[in-house]
Amino acid sequence: MQKRTAIFHRIHAKLGDFWWYSLMLFCACRAADALNAFIGLWLVPSRVSPAELGAVQPLTQFSTLLALPVSVFALVFAREVAVLASKKEFGRLKSLLRGVFWATGVFLVVALGVSRLFLPVFLRQIRIAEGSLGLVILASAFLGAAAPVYTNALQGLKRFKELSLVNLVGAPLRLAVLLVAMPFRALSGYFLAQCAAPAFQIFASVFGLRRELRHPAEPYWTRPALKRFSRLLLVVGALYAAASAAGFIEQFIIRQRLPDVESAAYYMTSRFADIASFFSCTLGVTLFPFTAESAAQGRATKPLVLKAAGATLAVSALLALVFAFAGAPILRLLPHGDLYAPYAPVIPGLVALAFLNAVLGFHINTEIAAGRFAFLKWYIPANLLYAAALYLWPQGTPLSADSLPAILGWLLAGAAIRFAFTVRDLVRQ
Repeated sequence: MQKRTAIFHRIHAKLGDFWWYSLMLFCACRAADALNAFIGLWLVPSRVSPAELGAVQPLTQFSTLLALPVSVFALVFAREVAVLASKKEFGRLKSLLRGVFWATGVFLVVALGVSRLFLPVFLRQIRIAEGSLGLVILASAFLGAAAPVYTNALQGLKRFKELSLVNLVGAPLRLAVLLVAMPFRALSGYFLAQCAAPAFQIFASVFGLRRELRHPAEPYWTRPALKRFSRLLLVVGALYAAASAAGFIEQFIIRQRLPDVESAAYYMTSRFADIASFFSCTLGVTLFPFTAESAAQGRATKPLVLKAAGATLAVSALLALVFAFAGAPILRLLPHGDLYAPYAPVIPGLVALAFLNAVLGFHINTEIAAGRFAFLKWYIPANLLYAAALYLWPQGTPLSADSLPAILGWLLAGAAIRFAFTVRDLVRQ
């Protein structure tokens, strides 16, 4: 046992903290992702008909919009908790957790009213009967948005062992709920299962933070803290609003303008692109506290971003090559696969899209961690102009988004423009 521990210590010392913790999270998350891949590629397509399958992602994006204020709080909180953790100010951390908890409750009440007004109209537009969907979509939205508030506390404190366990257990729990709930109504069961993992993450994170939360609460919401927090909320709120607008328009257009089978084919082919995102998301979790710490200590953050981007490029290129040859045969093995196999050629393009978005995510999260917000000058206009152009471009004209390959072209063009600005920012640093 001691020999094995010594080996791990040597590997840790050789890799350094960033790659060691990334590797640890990668191993834990890949076990969870194997189940998530089974859920996305087999279980959901086998239970949800092709006529409704293409509505899964638009509904998910709608729930993201409902929970936008909580998501903004979670991201701002991640930076604050990283600073408080580095200073060992656990009493103020406890006060911050309480404040975010109460704010989440207020936003939930507002979202109930918004969803009552707009959800029925949205469901009609994407050709879905409402039934019990409203409540489970709202529950999944807020649990999914609130969970990062607590997991970010573990992340900011670099409690990667607990974070690995939280990610590892969440996927089997989600699978169990899917198996029980989806036979009653597939879409409602799907979103009910989306509640399971974040609910567990909240419970497990609070348990993992029990040592820090034992400290007596100390005032956090002083006037300087409120001023700093409010500024960050405005900045991150503008960032998330622009990103959510673009994402919502993309998914709405895909479902509204494409036939049922073609929108379902987008769901199936994009599951393969998600495999590339599995890797980049792991790096992103590790990257945030390390870049926040580097910025606080006056060290450069660009080398960490470039490392993460280079590793993601290598994985994405390999996946794109594999799916270029094997995408169609794999699709044919899946439920209703003969309907989706003709669309296999879009998979490498979707993998490329995942890479571009991953590098953008690395850059944005690093800039927020470092307290630098100059990127918003181009990010917000780029997203809003792209969303407006995609929605307003006349149908039946050249470049109109009325087929899956045409929509992929729009997605890649929008991501490429944002990627070009990202590269410019990195060169200037």
